[in-house]
Amino acid sequence: QVQLVESGGGLVQPGGSLRLSCAASGFTFRRYDMSWYRQAPGKERELVATITIAGIATNYAHSVKGRFTISRDTTKNTVYLQMNSLKPEDTAVYYCKVAGPGRDYWGQGTQVTVSS
Repeated sequence: QVQLVESGGGLVQPGGSLRLSCAASGFTFRRYDMSWYRQAPGKERELVATITIAGIATNYAHSVKGRFTISRDTTKNTVYLQMNSLKPEDTAVYYCKVAGPGRDYWGQGTQVTVSS
């Protein structure tokens, strides 16, 4: 079955960096676009970044453009989110998602907290 396992979250000071990973299994990773979402307390889940198959194209939310970079490694079935210049408003649970046949699949999420 489809599994997405995020890791790499934690507590970081404003201006710091983190790299999130999402290990995928149970489907042909190279054939699907992959996305990162986040959900802050009391807010709706929002799209952060998307990468198409083979990494041909990427898209970012306006709030993270120029600070975050999404990438994928087909040899490891893993998608990454490099987050630089982190701000307190980036604090959220970050989720990996794949739009599979007939439904979306989500990971369990990883907490990112940006605070001094």
